[in-house]
Amino acid sequence: MRALTALAFGIASLSALAVSPAFAQDREFGGEIELVDPDTLRVCADPNNMPFSNEKEEGFEQAVARFLAGKLGRTAVSYSYFPQVTGFVRMTLGANVCDVIISYPQGDELVQNTNAYYRTAYALVVPKGGDLDGIDTIADPRLKGKRVGVVAGTPPATFLAKAGLMSKAKAYQLMVDTRYENSAKAMIDDLGKGEIDAALLWGPLAGYYAKVSGKDYTVVPLTHEGRGPATTYRITMGVRVADQEWKRTLNRVIQENQGAIDEILLSYGVPLLDEQNRPIVSKAGAATPDAGAGAPTPKG
Repeated sequence: MRALTALAFGIASLSALAVSPAFAQDREFGGEIELVDPDTLRVCADPNNMPFSNEKEEGFEQAVARFLAGKLGRTAVSYSYFPQVTGFVRMTLGANVCDVIISYPQGDELVQNTNAYYRTAYALVVPKGGDLDGIDTIADPRLKGKRVGVVAGTPPATFLAKAGLMSKAKAYQLMVDTRYENSAKAMIDDLGKGEIDAALLWGPLAGYYAKVSGKDYTVVPLTHEGRGPATTYRITMGVRVADQEWKRTLNRVIQENQGAIDEILLSYGVPLLDEQNRPIVSKAGAATPDAGAGAPTPKG
């Protein structure tokens, strides 16, 4: 079974890296970079995991990759596709067929993390202007008696149980074959049909599917849940453990272009948070940055 992995954390549970030494040169920043192609930005990606990536190159990871390629002086972007299930790192970075995973949780030891380039959270989605609009925590008493959609085995499910709301909750599968099923889209579709009153999803999924649904929803990052499993996460890029100079290069590009990267993510509906859990919003009047030819506009 392939995993709609972002429902749980944004990245799958991945198997160990295999690394061997080799070297190349980065033309803009210089220095010895193990295994990294000097001409093409080679990206490891899932072939069917919107809004992150797909084979049509419509995901925000791919928009970020095109933007980075321009800043790095790379002449092209290529993708090595493999489902983000067990074996993803081994079959991509570990096999030396690509040089960066665009989204990877901070602190995972299977890769070397860059500095985080965005921070997000699980989110609550409710109809704008409805009786649940204004809720910012699962513990809010207004959710009593409501039917809440939640992905089984995720942190929001724990908080739903603590609040005594599981008896009326509608559970969606965490592990699905994404060629045929999409739990995040199904949940937002059910919200639109009135089959559930609220939806709890991983933030990038919540924001994207709410955005492309054609309906007016409020997306609220869950930052007030108190003790229990984490609901907020820093997301980095993942590189091989040996690729120290490559990591430094990416860190530099991220730092110098953070605002532009934020705009790309926001254009896909990703709810972004600063370190004080304050929402990061699009700059008033700012144009979406050029992510290269073919950068998609999210659509349903």
